[in-house]
Amino acid sequence: MMGMVHREEVEFALGPFTVTPQRETISDFSEPLHNDNVALVTVRPGLESDVAGFLKPFTTKVWLLVLLSLLSISIAMVCIVLAEGKVFHTPTKNIASKVFTWVLQTVTLESSEWLPQRDGGRLIVTTWLLASLVFMTSYSGILTAMLTLPRVTIPIDSLADLVAQSDLPWRLEAGAMTPKYLMESGEPVRQKVVTGMSGTFPDCWAAREAIASGEYAAVCDETTIKMAMSWDFSTHGKCHMYIAKQRVYTNAIMAMAFKRNSSYLPSVNKIIRSVRQAGVVAKWLESQVTNTSYCLRPPGASRRDGVSPLNLQSFFGTLLVLLGGMLTSLGKFAEMF
Repeated sequence: MMGMVHREEVEFALGPFTVTPQRETISDFSEPLHNDNVALVTVRPGLESDVAGFLKPFTTKVWLLVLLSLLSISIAMVCIVLAEGKVFHTPTKNIASKVFTWVLQTVTLESSEWLPQRDGGRLIVTTWLLASLVFMTSYSGILTAMLTLPRVTIPIDSLADLVAQSDLPWRLEAGAMTPKYLMESGEPVRQKVVTGMSGTFPDCWAAREAIASGEYAAVCDETTIKMAMSWDFSTHGKCHMYIAKQRVYTNAIMAMAFKRNSSYLPSVNKIIRSVRQAGVVAKWLESQVTNTSYCLRPPGASRRDGVSPLNLQSFFGTLLVLLGGMLTSLGKFAEMF
């Protein structure tokens, strides 16, 4: 359409177009119809089972410190028991195996038949029992809360998230100002959005079904996204699209494009001023996005049930750990024969 205006094949084009310095060099623009944002839209995230979910109550750093504590306590216990055995002439057989088994049983809140015979070892026992109680009680409480009231993970909430993942391809609107704006920004992340895209689509409204079905993510103006959300909710009764929190471009001026020195421009500007002052434009835009308030809520906030029932996939991670332990036990058992 901008090409047709530039070649003066038409008097004006409705658009509305985002006003950019490059476009202003080849055409005249009307007074702004409205301001809009350009945002990243993806398929709406939902609840997903996580095999490693039982590890999520603590960060990787905390788990590494726990492993370091296990190792430190085991070494300290072995050294003290051996030293006490030499002093008091009470040696303990298979001390390393007994200590390691005791440390694991304690941290998993299991009872143990073996205990050190002297005060030095028992002092470590008391300290480790208290630390294990605090740690495992916190772990079990957090894990219970995460399983019964799970949070929806939003994998893509910015352009940085988009280019850092490879599961969902993305496309840009053909002929829009977005690719040029991103490339000229000078930021590597924004430039990678253009160089790493999987293709283009004619316009955001036409791409609404592909976006809602999860074929690809897209960068579109918010008004069109909200119109697509309204259509989606009216058609399917559910929300399938999500607007990322970080906007790509804010307060873009949207206007009609006219050929140079068009005689229609003054009259159109007068009409635009009248309808804007009367609130007609805002009223019309509001009528096009009637069903978006529900879809604009954060993923997970629309869940009506306070407690989510657990399925078998929620236990896959712990079942794999159990299977590993059983196989190890069978291997040890087989070595005895």
